[in-house]
Amino acid sequence: MALSDQLTDLANRTKQLEDRAAAAKKEAKAQLETDVKKARDSSQAKADAMRKRAEAGKDKTSAWWQSLQSSWDDHLKAVRKSADERRAAHDLKTKQRAAQRADDDAGYAIDYAYAAVEEAEYAVLDAELAHKEADEVAQHQSPA
Repeated sequence: MALSDQLTDLANRTKQLEDRAAAAKKEAKAQLETDVKKARDSSQAKADAMRKRAEAGKDKTSAWWQSLQSSWDDHLKAVRKSADERRAAHDLKTKQRAAQRADDDAGYAIDYAYAAVEEAEYAVLDAELAHKEADEVAQHQSPA
């Protein structure tokens, strides 16, 4: 998939998230529980696909991306374990603290995603620069 197509998909997915977050405020608890499970499953499927892609492209990607994929997997496991533990609590104060932690976690996830978009911008521009530099070298090495 071309980088521009990936960026379009990212923009569309971000808009879907924004709309989904606004709609969630109006949903009944049972529907929201179903939606949370679907989102979790979808997130896990995306992480699994990223892991497979990283493994398949080991020879083409930097060790840094492979390390990031591994730490991302560890992060997802920890976040999901924490969320499961929060949902298992039953008293009001614990539920209130859990809700605040969930808000904080969501805020950090958004900040992380924003930083990832910033990094993607750098990577896309750097890739384009690398192509232009390769083209420039090719022009100088081609017989005139």
